[in-house]
Amino acid sequence: MADEEPTSIWMQPERHERSGPGRRPGYSREQITQTAVRLADAEGMEAATMRRIAQELGTGAMSLYRYLPRRDDLFDLMIDMAMSEVELSDGPSGDWRSDLTLLARQIRATSLRHPWLVGLLTSRPTLGPNLLRVHEYALGAFDGFGLDIDDITGYVGMLDDYVHSATRRELGWLEEARRTGLDPERWKQDYMGPYVRQIVESGTFPLFNRSVLDSRTAHLAPVERFRHGLDRILDAIAALITSSRGHAVGQAEEP
Repeated sequence: MADEEPTSIWMQPERHERSGPGRRPGYSREQITQTAVRLADAEGMEAATMRRIAQELGTGAMSLYRYLPRRDDLFDLMIDMAMSEVELSDGPSGDWRSDLTLLARQIRATSLRHPWLVGLLTSRPTLGPNLLRVHEYALGAFDGFGLDIDDITGYVGMLDDYVHSATRRELGWLEEARRTGLDPERWKQDYMGPYVRQIVESGTFPLFNRSVLDSRTAHLAPVERFRHGLDRILDAIAALITSSRGHAVGQAEEP
């Protein structure tokens, strides 16, 4: 008999076990996922193995597969648990730019708390309830403006791509700082500084020189750099909306 095709964890009923005399208490998906998130936050995704999680819970690794048939199921649950931390209002306000700014900053903050999150989000399709809640909010920010759904999904995709890329780069700097023991500013000054000065003095790359010497954004703090880039993405979306509709869009139209 052929193996059954795997089904989404969101379609699999939660297993509940009652503990009895002489039996160890059962576990839950939430307990297992919380343990995995804690390990991944502290030591990286490579630490969040079923064996290590089982050790933390005081059980055998095989027992966890009664709750999560595949490790991929664990990844989906970890993503959704992290996304539950994204705090949003009950619905969009009607000011799409304000709504998406709030959303982008929330996702960045959540991703910095969970450095493994962006890697999972951008490497696997998943549709847990909390991720859907966030995505629906992003789509809903454009609702009421008479925009085509293809345009709406495209604009949300632009925002996602920027937030994930910018946050991944910021996390890379933080990881390098942990590895070398230098904070990003010290790393740039002490390690890269002499070489950059040599490049500048050579005059070989004049536009690079301008980006180092004259650029204001090159010297912004990470959060300010993120906000600057976010504003440019939102400016681009606003221009695309204006081009497609022939006039600027700010607030949702009256019904």
